[in-house]
Amino acid sequence: MTEPQPLVSIVIPCYNHENYVQESIQSVIEQDYDNIELIIIDDGSSDNSVTKIEEMISACQQRFKRFEFRYRPNKGLCATLNEALEWCEGEFYSALASDDIILSHKVRVQVDHLNANESCVAVFGKANLINENSSVVGQNNNKAGKLFFKDIMLVKSSVCAPTQMIRLDKLKATGGYQKDFYIEDFYMWLKLTENGEYLENISDMLAKYRRHDSNISSELNKMHLGRVEIINQYKTHALYNRAMASVFLSFAIDTQPVNKYKSIKILASSINKSIFILFDKRIFKFSLKIILPRAIIIYLIRSNNHCYAVLNLLKTSRPFGTPPEK
Repeated sequence: MTEPQPLVSIVIPCYNHENYVQESIQSVIEQDYDNIELIIIDDGSSDNSVTKIEEMISACQQRFKRFEFRYRPNKGLCATLNEALEWCEGEFYSALASDDIILSHKVRVQVDHLNANESCVAVFGKANLINENSSVVGQNNNKAGKLFFKDIMLVKSSVCAPTQMIRLDKLKATGGYQKDFYIEDFYMWLKLTENGEYLENISDMLAKYRRHDSNISSELNKMHLGRVEIINQYKTHALYNRAMASVFLSFAIDTQPVNKYKSIKILASSINKSIFILFDKRIFKFSLKIILPRAIIIYLIRSNNHCYAVLNLLKTSRPFGTPPEK
């Protein structure tokens, strides 16, 4: 006898994504996993997002075990997610931005993984990066493996938010999303792992993550300040100084392609926070990029068959956390 499938709660918070929201909803409809409830909240969109969602209501009511749609004045992303959490009845939970897309096998693969790994509180995967025209422009290649509190605190690796699936009871136990933080999911990953459980990146491609054109310098500054704000919640923690140094190092690495001089000044701030940051392997990658143009580094490495490992160090990786609204 086949065991019943756990109910999965998928939440789509929508804000001014009339051009993308139907594609996001359709990607949930096309999941090859049956037992799903879908909750959509439009957070006061000023475009035609509500109309676009209403056109999908009939298909959603036929497809899902349970379907809820609400629209109301703007309250912000965290308030919207917390409102949706009150409705969720599933064992597992996924939030999906209304301009992102999940692949048809995502829910099934992640449910299987969580069922097989009881100490895993949330699972993530890889995503293709797409532009405003839905063309693939890159790939999120986060390293597969377990991420404990220390790994997250020290920004050792990253997770891709659109690929998330979280145990709902664990998520609710954290108290929900904190509206005062710019990078609310970074703080959530820390709260979820405080008691010794872990997040895990798996190697499966699970989503398409839409990247919009924006002011790169301004966005990097906001991301950095958002990470600093969250690390400051742990001032009494033994890892605080190392964590702050790592956050500044991440900012230096992210800034280097835009402004090398500024990135060096940021690196100095990182070292000032903790001298032990000099032993971080990312320092080597940063130094190479400062000293030599990227094209020369890659040429030199490819000319030496013994240096492909170094080449891998030059691949850029995305930091923890994503802006609350893109």
